[in-house]
Amino acid sequence: MSDSHLVYSTSTGRIDQPKPEKELDTKLFKDGSVRIERQTKGRKGKGVMLVVGIDPKEHDLKKLAKTIKSKMGQGGAVKEGIIEVQGDDRDKLKAILEGLKFKVKIAGG
Repeated sequence: MSDSHLVYSTSTGRIDQPKPEKELDTKLFKDGSVRIERQTKGRKGKGVMLVVGIDPKEHDLKKLAKTIKSKMGQGGAVKEGIIEVQGDDRDKLKAILEGLKFKVKIAGG
């Protein structure tokens, strides 16, 4: 019992253990391009654009997503290293990302 952890104290209650940060398994492409994909599966027919291939170690994904969403005028989120933007205006999204100095390719149909 030498490796025991204090999980409860009568004076403070439950003591939360710090959770180790998990490493994001982001999909990076060898050509250095960022891909814009369209996805409707599991979204009740509503389409979203996925921005895939941005290295989270080099760029702050939340800040980048906020910039993209404000310029697009649409909602979105960052999930598992992928930026999701609502809607289906991939050409406008491509222009915004190219303006932010990314090399962009539109993937899928």
